Amino acid sequence: MPALHPSPVAATLRAIGISHSLGGHPVLDDVSVSLGPDTRMGVIGPNGAGKSTLLRVLGGLLVPDEGALERSPPTATVGYLAQEHERRPDETVAEHLRRVTGVTDADTELQATADALAAAAPGSSDRYADALERWTGLGASDFEARLVEVTARLGLSDAVLARDVAVLSGGQMARTALAGILLSRHDVLLLDEPTNDLDFAGLELLESFVRDRAQPTMLVSHDRAFLDRTVDHVLELDEHTHRARLYRGGWSAYVAEREADRRHAEEAYGTYAARRRSLSDRAQRERQWATSGAGKEKRRPRDHDTAQRDFRINRTEQLASRARRTERALERLEVVDKPWEGWQLRFEIAEAPRAGSVVARLAGAVVERGSFGLGPLDLEVGWGDRVLLAGPNGSGKTTLVLALLGRLPLVSGECWLGPSVVVGELGQRRERWDPTTPLIDAFLGESGLDRSEGRSLLAKFGLGAAEVPRPVGQLSPGERTRAELACFQARGVNFLVLDEPTNHLDLPAVEQLEAALCGYTGTLLVVSHDRRLLETIDVTRTLDLAPSGERSPVLTERA
Repeated sequence: MPALHPSPVAATLRAIGISHSLGGHPVLDDVSVSLGPDTRMGVIGPNGAGKSTLLRVLGGLLVPDEGALERSPPTATVGYLAQEHERRPDETVAEHLRRVTGVTDADTELQATADALAAAAPGSSDRYADALERWTGLGASDFEARLVEVTARLGLSDAVLARDVAVLSGGQMARTALAGILLSRHDVLLLDEPTNDLDFAGLELLESFVRDRAQPTMLVSHDRAFLDRTVDHVLELDEHTHRARLYRGGWSAYVAEREADRRHAEEAYGTYAARRRSLSDRAQRERQWATSGAGKEKRRPRDHDTAQRDFRINRTEQLASRARRTERALERLEVVDKPWEGWQLRFEIAEAPRAGSVVARLAGAVVERGSFGLGPLDLEVGWGDRVLLAGPNGSGKTTLVLALLGRLPLVSGECWLGPSVVVGELGQRRERWDPTTPLIDAFLGESGLDRSEGRSLLAKFGLGAAEVPRPVGQLSPGERTRAELACFQARGVNFLVLDEPTNHLDLPAVEQLEAALCGYTGTLLVVSHDRRLLETIDVTRTLDLAPSGERSPVLTERA
């Protein structure tokens, strides 16, 4: 088998003092980071903290407002794989893989410099040598052999390789994206949410690839189990300060250190606040005593006992002096800032009244999508079931979900939804609404809220004045996900259908989603490969959809 990893190149990529704003809002402020050999760094932070922006800057796709990048050696190649897969029209899967691995550009550059060398153009010899080095370093020389090996390993047939990438199913696109990572020979690799939509076998392949890779790797991921098994550094982006803090050690070490930092910060602020209150209260009491003593002395009839009068005056002055000392102590008290608490998703699922004992049913159902087919198959989902639909990428899980909801016409058989069933659906590609419609209009149309209520609820999901007027298609995947989740809180549902629900969410939002699902008592059907989520939400039934030939996956229920 051709090697997935070339001989390691001791490349280093440094970002120095990077600052950048988007739409007039600061995203990154004086961020510096260094990626050296054998570094596997996870980047975390809430949605909007600048994770993808940082990767795009490091990848040379975005010029920062301030700061600089340094590559060592200068010829080191940097590969960036985006969170949302670019599906170019009229580009086959094989062509897509050559492009995302840099092989297409390397081929073009090598041919151009070879032509210049043949024409004896000035400086062409050096340019050709540099192009050849890049071409070789990116693995172009053995790319075709590795393409055959990797795509066969991932179940991407020759027919799929010849297919336009724009028409791939979600599962086929996930495997294609993984192939692009496994075929990469870049000296530095930047991965934005590489685990999205991958099945368990794909996750294991990706984990092995990242762990075994000797060259620098930086990745953004919401998958806690994946982070725990791969990274040795964690870079946390702060949405409040727009700065970055580096934690050495893996994910578990980061969680422990971050929790200790938070606890110490809260204790330090608590001690400071208590001391400040104590000094403030004491100063106020002492000033009142001094003022009260002085007032009484002025109102007192002239006392011929001068000793007694001097005693009272002296005591009042002592009280005033003590108050001044306490006030000076209060002024000198070193200020400890209250730990900042960023926006957090507070998510509850509004539940509709209970439906009947059977929520949804397929009977002898056959469905076709292009060359792919399912069935005949039978499936019944009962009230209160918490069903996991499992299966490898491309097995037809999303197709089965759409057929069950009546969203795809059946070739034969029956589809039935209970008359009292209210479906809350989160699709895999987050394409619920027309991409040209402003978010606020799309949300109000489905939620039934008035404009003021809709804006208020969207704000609770981190979608404020800057986001609500924008067309849905201009929102980030994370923003679209939160907007769709807000619909579940706006209107009651009793049948939740979630296709890869943790994709594009930040880690705090994933945890809030888990908590909401644990408290939800209606019927749940979930497609997910997030191992921590599945450990948390108490699945009661697992249905496996396993390939059995090109057009006849088999649906079985685990005992």
